[in-house]
Amino acid sequence: MKTSTFTKLFKGITLAVLVLGLTISSLYAETKKDFKVAWSIYVGWMPWDIIASEKIIDKWADKYGINIEVVQINDYIESINQFSSGKFDGCSMANTDALGIPAAGGVDSTALIIGDFSNGNDVVISKDAKSIKELKGQNVNLVELSISHYLLARGLGLNGMAEKDLTVVNTSDADIVSAYTTSDVTNVVTWKPQVSEILAMPKANNIFNSSDIPGEIIDLMVVNTQTLKENPAFGKAMTGAWYEMMSLMTANSAKTKEVKIMMAKASGTDLSGFEDQLKTTHMYYTPTEAVKFNNSKELLTTMEFIAKFSFDHGLYGDGASDYGFVGIEFPNNKVVGDKGNIKLRFDDTYMKMASEGKL
Repeated sequence: MKTSTFTKLFKGITLAVLVLGLTISSLYAETKKDFKVAWSIYVGWMPWDIIASEKIIDKWADKYGINIEVVQINDYIESINQFSSGKFDGCSMANTDALGIPAAGGVDSTALIIGDFSNGNDVVISKDAKSIKELKGQNVNLVELSISHYLLARGLGLNGMAEKDLTVVNTSDADIVSAYTTSDVTNVVTWKPQVSEILAMPKANNIFNSSDIPGEIIDLMVVNTQTLKENPAFGKAMTGAWYEMMSLMTANSAKTKEVKIMMAKASGTDLSGFEDQLKTTHMYYTPTEAVKFNNSKELLTTMEFIAKFSFDHGLYGDGASDYGFVGIEFPNNKVVGDKGNIKLRFDDTYMKMASEGKL
């Protein structure tokens, strides 16, 4: 009898402590004030530079009583690794890398904003080859397991080839331009602005690019799902700042030209060079456009392609039995892969709020 009473008392105390702990934890989560997001140089992400320098992010963060620090990271893959390790609450990245790095690594991530898709910015370049088929037996330098690797794999597949027909050489995006100037490197896959620098060199042939697979290489702002869930103000401020910047970019005003020049300079080019990059970038300047794409069948098909690429390249680890190991969630409860292991979410909640003027 005493044991039963003690057990009930102990369970009661334990439950009370647990409830108190959860309450304190919830209160702490709700009162998180400071956030950090990372971005790296790429035409579709240069707006984050202006959002920070022109204090657009400060304006929106102040509106919701929070602070958001926007940080540039020179090494693209390193920025994603730091996001995955929890050093950043958000990070700009391509859909391929969102699935292949944080999601595959078990970090539940949400695509908060769909910014654009590459429509020629990502290119397979060769000194000698005039087509993908001519790469057989050669080395190709690229950032392994990145958007460049995916582009190459798709190009090979569409030309009846496979990666076993050539050798991939892992090369940092920061080193890709200098690597191409050496006699040892004859083929590279990279993205703008590096593409523009390389194509301006003698002997540089554009043999396959992202316009050959439109809508597949998508540029996102990805945030930690739990952080977003606990702090909707963070999602609202980020989305509000982004679409204010998009409005500025399409305003055709003196300020529009000024910020484009600023973005161009920050990315190592001039205004005409930046406009050239924008020509090969399908920007979703309005949230309505982004929401429509986010709900399209094409996005599901693309992410299934990318899931297969991720599985085939071992990004899911030894425990994965097929490409459906990681679940990818879309609006209206549509899922590609395992519904019990959802780690990447295309959530249009905040883009919809922006389209409806509710931010």
